[in-house]
Amino acid sequence: MAAALKHWRTTLERVEKFVSPIYFTDYNLCGRLYRDSCPVAALSSFLTPERLSYQQAVQQDFRPVQVGDHFGPTWWTCWFRVELTIPEAWVGQEVHLRWESNGEGLVWRDGEPVQGLTTEGEKTSYVLTDRLGEGDPRSLTLYVEVACSGLLGAGKGSMIAAPDPEKTFQVSRAELAVFHRDVYKLLVDLELLLGIAKSLGEDNQRSFQALYTANQMVNVCDPAQPETFPVAQALASRFFGQRGGESQHTIHAIGHCHIDTAWLWPFKETVRKCARSWVTAVQLMEQNPSFIFACSQAQQLEWVKNHYPGLYTRLQECACRGQFVPVGGTWVEMDGNLPSGEAMVRQFLQGQNFFLQEFGKMCSEFWLPDTFGYSAQLPQIMRGCGISRFLTQKLSWNLVNTFPHHTFFWEGLDGSRVLAHFPPGDSYGMQGSVKEVLKTVTNNRDKGRTNHSAFLFGFGDGGGGPTQTMLDRLERLCNTDGLPRVQLSSPGRLFSELESDAGQLCTWVGELFLELHNGTYTTHAQIKKGNRDCERILHDVELLSSLALARSTQFLYPAVQLQYLWRLLLLNQFHDVVPGSCIQLVVEDAMSHYEDIRSHGNGLLSAAAAALCAGEPGPEGLLVVNTLPWKRTEVLALPKPGGAHTLGLISSAGDSAQHRLCSCSRPHLPAAPAAPAACVRSTRESPEDSFSRPPPTKTDGSVTLDNGILRVRLDPTGRLTSLVLVASGREAIAEGAVGNQFVLFDDVPLFWDAWDVMDYHLETRKLVLGQPGTLAVGTEGGLRGSAWFLLQLSPNSRLSQEVVLDVGCPYVRFHTEVHWQETHKFLKVEFPARVRSPQATYEIQFGHLQRPTHYNTSWDWARFEVWAHRWMDLSECGFGLALLNDCKYGASVRGNVLSLSLLRAPKAPDATADMGRHEFTYALMPHKGSFQDAGVIRAAYSLNFPLLALPAPGPAPAAAWSAFSLSTPAVVLETVKQAEANPLSRTLVLRLYEAHGSHVDCWLHTSLPVQEAVLCDLLEKRDPAGHLPLRDNRLKLSFSPFQVQSLLLVLQPPLD
Repeated sequence: MAAALKHWRTTLERVEKFVSPIYFTDYNLCGRLYRDSCPVAALSSFLTPERLSYQQAVQQDFRPVQVGDHFGPTWWTCWFRVELTIPEAWVGQEVHLRWESNGEGLVWRDGEPVQGLTTEGEKTSYVLTDRLGEGDPRSLTLYVEVACSGLLGAGKGSMIAAPDPEKTFQVSRAELAVFHRDVYKLLVDLELLLGIAKSLGEDNQRSFQALYTANQMVNVCDPAQPETFPVAQALASRFFGQRGGESQHTIHAIGHCHIDTAWLWPFKETVRKCARSWVTAVQLMEQNPSFIFACSQAQQLEWVKNHYPGLYTRLQECACRGQFVPVGGTWVEMDGNLPSGEAMVRQFLQGQNFFLQEFGKMCSEFWLPDTFGYSAQLPQIMRGCGISRFLTQKLSWNLVNTFPHHTFFWEGLDGSRVLAHFPPGDSYGMQGSVKEVLKTVTNNRDKGRTNHSAFLFGFGDGGGGPTQTMLDRLERLCNTDGLPRVQLSSPGRLFSELESDAGQLCTWVGELFLELHNGTYTTHAQIKKGNRDCERILHDVELLSSLALARSTQFLYPAVQLQYLWRLLLLNQFHDVVPGSCIQLVVEDAMSHYEDIRSHGNGLLSAAAAALCAGEPGPEGLLVVNTLPWKRTEVLALPKPGGAHTLGLISSAGDSAQHRLCSCSRPHLPAAPAAPAACVRSTRESPEDSFSRPPPTKTDGSVTLDNGILRVRLDPTGRLTSLVLVASGREAIAEGAVGNQFVLFDDVPLFWDAWDVMDYHLETRKLVLGQPGTLAVGTEGGLRGSAWFLLQLSPNSRLSQEVVLDVGCPYVRFHTEVHWQETHKFLKVEFPARVRSPQATYEIQFGHLQRPTHYNTSWDWARFEVWAHRWMDLSECGFGLALLNDCKYGASVRGNVLSLSLLRAPKAPDATADMGRHEFTYALMPHKGSFQDAGVIRAAYSLNFPLLALPAPGPAPAAAWSAFSLSTPAVVLETVKQAEANPLSRTLVLRLYEAHGSHVDCWLHTSLPVQEAVLCDLLEKRDPAGHLPLRDNRLKLSFSPFQVQSLLLVLQPPLD
């Protein structure tokens, strides 16, 4: 036959139509994939709002149904009994159950889950037999459990919209069919050849070779005559058998299935998503010995262990063969910004211990592909938990700047370094297409420095995972000229290759800031508040329980209860829960988890208090505990009989030069406090008069608070017109400006509603102005002075605030209550400072970092909204202003204006997000000198960890005592807990960090009966060279900037 001229487009489209599932299926190859079919013998179902076990479900009353019948609503479950009879004529054929539904399905056979079925995840058939034998049974019964939700939830009108509660579902196909595997293989080859032709383009020789090969296959292949298939197959094999050169980039294809622990579906649905996804992966591992599947999140594995023990056993068997590879090392894939440093440590502590116990080894890679930014302290935390490798891809979502690397060293705040890799395909849900494989090479921003890349394949976010077709594509592309080399690989093999050639890699220092999803620092304020509250409660419970353990032989440390509570908190720190980017059902579950932690935590505090008071002489009273490692004198509201409270000035024990951790005593109410009393006065009277009498009615409506440290002046609407540091007379508020100014912004992002606040929201700033005369005096002096006011934010939302100044306190507090009913609005509060600096400082986990206050470059202005923990500070030489908070995370400093983000009002995926009542406190602290020397860090801790006044079930200790103190304010004793290794052990773990950014030696003094002290890592593994000599109840520790150190204290048996 004479060679014919070929037109590129018509040739390409000819091949496309030959494999199309839509066009010409009566004649083309795709129409021959399933030829013979028959309906199922019988189909019956029952519907339930519950998520029942298989054993419960099969006992129910099943009623006959038809294909196409509707069922629902959203979040219900429909169980189907599927009775099958295979025709005799199909002996020797591969027989499938074809099942298509818009709900997620799970096939059960002989009482065990065997495969997930999801139309969106391209799993629409279950292989009954790969070759029907003469003696095989012709009749069998399967059950299919169908969730009334899709792979990505049930959004009304769009993926991220709030779920449609009335949505209905249907099974659109349920039949038996003969599957023609020779047709399938040809379809895979033709699809890949088309992909090569399209992706390499018309100016590439190999592209034309692929297209002409595919065209010739169409010429020789007659879909109606299977005897023509081998000739077409040989043409494809000849093309794919042409090898690439030795310099080809190597792609490490790793099976993956990202399952959000909760997002557009509730936690309980995730349990079933894990089963549907992983049972399919197990099936693929058993059929493909070279296939390796990476799986993160210990919480999900524990769920499967508890709910699907048979599947879990199969996973462990696959792990023993090296095919199922646990990665990540954490309890869940947590948010990378908002959890505290200690909570991040516990993610690894719980996760790594679980993986060691269940799979025999810990993870060596930190796996966090979908989190909204990464703290600069993560490298140190990873290193301390035995991990030196890190994988993510989320920075490919940057809206403004393209991150310059895919493989690099990431250096953290303290100088710790880890090897970081971002899959250059910029996805964790590849499907094995030629386009994705080529993008992995062309998009790689470290060409010449490394020749290996990860390729994570499998449907993700809502689960699903890899398919056999993805595996077949990748194996066909293993070593083909014109394409990179593709190998089925593991995370360990990938990182070993990267490490072996790491000499040319660049280093990125500091945080990995995601230039998107900045709204997640603020969305769902109640979740943020619950997170901060519960981190504090667990800190306090562990501390008091540790002291009770040290003081009493009778006290049993509540290790089991604390593990349960910590795991609840860690679960809520998943990267779509604490950021607030989840549906209302998830929010309700999260708030319930916080309530569990609060109620159980308070019970454990009471139990520890009872143990600390046991055997004490004296009358009943209160146990007052300072849970911070420095001396404090604070005004405390103390309970009185009948539910009332009285103010008392409480001083923790000890010499003022030492930093005491815990003092337990009966509180006293001194007649004359050592520091000047807080007072309230009008602007027309003298300060001397204010101590002797309450302020008169004020003629201009303003109020001044003065405690001898600060002088605070509020205008008649509650705005801050002056804040003076009394000793120096220095004014902190910018000239001609006012602080405590509430501002509203329009807040309409481009798409990701709960996630994003866009830079253009700053152009819509509107001042919220109050009515003069709403400011009133609250507490009139003595230990506390306060004023309060009401502010109408909008026709639908209002705010009330009490501005409080206590005796001896270096900051003024703003106790705020908001009733919020808005749509797409953003509330912030601003403080213009009389300070000039090109950078501001923000607290992060175990330290702080600086960010610019200007918009010089695109990297600067992309940080128009950033995150911080308990404080931020704007300082110049000799003076600064710090803004503290008790539950907020969103912040910014632009020029000289400190701004704290308070509330948002997004409508997707939760239409009720942030609606209702909110309570929070922020505080303002002007200071002389640096924020380190002025005690800003301690002040923020004090605001977040108030003195505890616990009712003593018996007599409280008559004398105060202190458990720990530190010789330098640069070091913070963050955590005191029992060691994990043995719940009955008398070993404590102490975690300390350097907070100022300095090299420093620190003496730790303890009054506890310590037998031995030794350094350990964050997983509490002893450092063989870490023995610490104990002299006069003191240990010496040396710190570098922002270093975290942990030590084990083995206690002597107490003398009870």
